[in-house]
Amino acid sequence: MDALFSTSQTIRLNGQLIDFSAPKIMGILNITPDSFFEGSRVSSVDAALEQASSMIAAGALILDIGGHSTRPGAAPVSPEEEIARVCPIVSAISAAYPAVIISIDTYRVAVAKAALAAGAHIFNDIGAGQMDEGVFDYIVENQVPYILSHSVGRFEQVHEVPDYQNVVAEVLHNLLPKVQELRSRGFKDLIVDPGFGFSKALDHNYSLLAHLRSFKLLGAPILAGLSRKTMIWKELGISADEALNGSTVLHTIALQQGASILRVHDVKQAKETIHLVQKLQQNGLSHLL
Repeated sequence: MDALFSTSQTIRLNGQLIDFSAPKIMGILNITPDSFFEGSRVSSVDAALEQASSMIAAGALILDIGGHSTRPGAAPVSPEEEIARVCPIVSAISAAYPAVIISIDTYRVAVAKAALAAGAHIFNDIGAGQMDEGVFDYIVENQVPYILSHSVGRFEQVHEVPDYQNVVAEVLHNLLPKVQELRSRGFKDLIVDPGFGFSKALDHNYSLLAHLRSFKLLGAPILAGLSRKTMIWKELGISADEALNGSTVLHTIALQQGASILRVHDVKQAKETIHLVQKLQQNGLSHLL
């Protein structure tokens, strides 16, 4: 499938040129008391460093640090509280592991600025530039590596579901003009994410996963954030704590559909999944990358 833009799978992150033609792992660190999966939560610098060490040793190239839960019904957090949660963790991990790539999971420019000043390298924005003012101006002017995720509306609307007629086409067509704007302004280091779980009903997520390869049209590495999400445990009638096996299954499909980054809670299992899918590729598996 031909991309609509000049395709680059290489992005400059933390002074390194990272080639995403081979899939990479992003480990999740939530500095929150209420994220949906308890195993991702840390509440102190020491706990975050321990978790970071474990994830890096298991194969995570990127750590995604968030201080504002995005689960349905999550209590609002002020920008000041979000900054106070994430910046000490970012600073400590950056100092302890200078080669690791740190992503700040926020929709707020002020939080991204503070985290980047503390040592982060990527602005991971669930809001696709629409939940705060000046997001695109900021990343373009400063060439801040950016994850463009699909959602609809402001933060408080993120779990409302539009009346999609064709969710794959509509999500793609929502992201397309944003990619066009960023590229036309000379922006380089872009990753795209269809936004599993945000502004989607359960079946919409499965339609997007089944057609994830379509997002290669946008000419950027694709991030798949599927780990332990509602689309797994609600469909199976289990809990997020029990959703590792389902996550592994969907990660396998995402890799077959061309995902460049798996955003995960369970790094070791994701690393094994990538290894085995690549082994299949070497031995003739079609429809991969």
